[in-house]
Amino acid sequence: MARWEPDARGRLVLAALDLYAERGFDAATAADVAERAGVTERTFFRYFPDKREVLFDASGSLDAAVVGAVPGTVDAASALRTVRTALLAGAALLDERREFAARRAAVIAAHPALQERELLKMSRLGAELTAVLSERGVADAALVVETGVAVFRVAFDEWVAGTAGGVPGDDRLVTRLDAAFDRFEALVVPRP
Repeated sequence: MARWEPDARGRLVLAALDLYAERGFDAATAADVAERAGVTERTFFRYFPDKREVLFDASGSLDAAVVGAVPGTVDAASALRTVRTALLAGAALLDERREFAARRAAVIAAHPALQERELLKMSRLGAELTAVLSERGVADAALVVETGVAVFRVAFDEWVAGTAGGVPGDDRLVTRLDAAFDRFEALVVPRP
């Protein structure tokens, strides 16, 4: 691959995912990733501070979609519904990249250093969402957000594994997440 080809960042992300799946995260270096992507190691470090971060490139877009979906006013009674809607906006972004998300999740599951980074990124998303809800006057914002993030994680894991949840015949993350929120609400507020 010639070094002048466009989308070096995207090529680096895909090359990293391929190499981490083939060799394991610890065995693949930033230089290996750069070579596979057809760029220099210096170019790799222009885009990413370390070899872990290459798999978390889209987290900023996810955060922006989720936080951006929170309306200007939120009352305490609708806080969980707001979090649900915000997380569904993030899920819609991921729906476009299911194969990549599943491969990425498998690589992360196999490496503790990547699991730690994933937890930190989800924690940051939760903190940003909590801050927005708190600014809008939701008293128990952290409780509501952490609950929503837990439901999101369950739905995401089901989605990438292709297991239960969602609506039969509809394999989108938004559908699975919506169904997971329904299951959660049925657990905490049983219907008569």
